[in-house]
Amino acid sequence: MPAHEVDVSMPTRELGRADVVFDVKVDGATLGALHISRGSVVWFPAGNTYGYNIDWTAFGKLMEEHGVRREAR
Repeated sequence: MPAHEVDVSMPTRELGRADVVFDVKVDGATLGALHISRGSVVWFPAGNTYGYNIDWTAFGKLMEEHGVRREAR
């Protein structure tokens, strides 16, 4: 599995209008950006101005159905 590099950009206050942004790279190439806000999660694939939005309830269901279960660290 290739190494992933994740850079984080966070607002200096509670999430409001400014999202937390995770820039995700694989072997130095940008895979996309994950924007996290109070209302939803949005994935922007590399090179695109559109994103894929999902609310927190649907995200939780998606992770339970398709994620790999593991213990908290």
